[in-house]
Amino acid sequence: MTDQPSATPTEAARRADVPEGFRAVQVGGPFIAHNGPLYARLVDERLQLGFRVEPRHTNPLQICHGGMMASFADMLLPMAAMYQHAGERRFLPTISLQVDYLGASPLGAWVQGEGEVLRVTRNMLFAQGLVTADGAAVLRVSGIFKLGALIGDGSDRDPLRLRGAPA
Repeated sequence: MTDQPSATPTEAARRADVPEGFRAVQVGGPFIAHNGPLYARLVDERLQLGFRVEPRHTNPLQICHGGMMASFADMLLPMAAMYQHAGERRFLPTISLQVDYLGASPLGAWVQGEGEVLRVTRNMLFAQGLVTADGAAVLRVSGIFKLGALIGDGSDRDPLRLRGAPA
């Protein structure tokens, strides 16, 4: 039997402070891994992505930095598309991202978003989403993404392994 390292107090508190049904997921590359963790769940087959605002995410006013919010939105829309779009799973590089900041996400807030695919053409995917902080709308986002290279063989419809995952 191998010894499992115990969670640090910060990791344990982080897990206890996540809404029911969400679980930590690995999305994107090292940049998002460094700025995460991000959490995900499926509700009625729609992806919801979230994170808890930590001190490292904030500006001098202890509000989540707009750059963090934009990065979150830039992950939200393509990840939501991977669960909604019936086509092959592809890398979705951002062509355009429109972010409307509606309110502040203070330190400690639970930030959560849900995206929606509006249209898919031969080369592009159009999506929009809404992000809330503790239930209040804080970000409206829309984006255009290029249908890039296949990821694997393009058939993975559950890249975050959320279907059938324990809550």
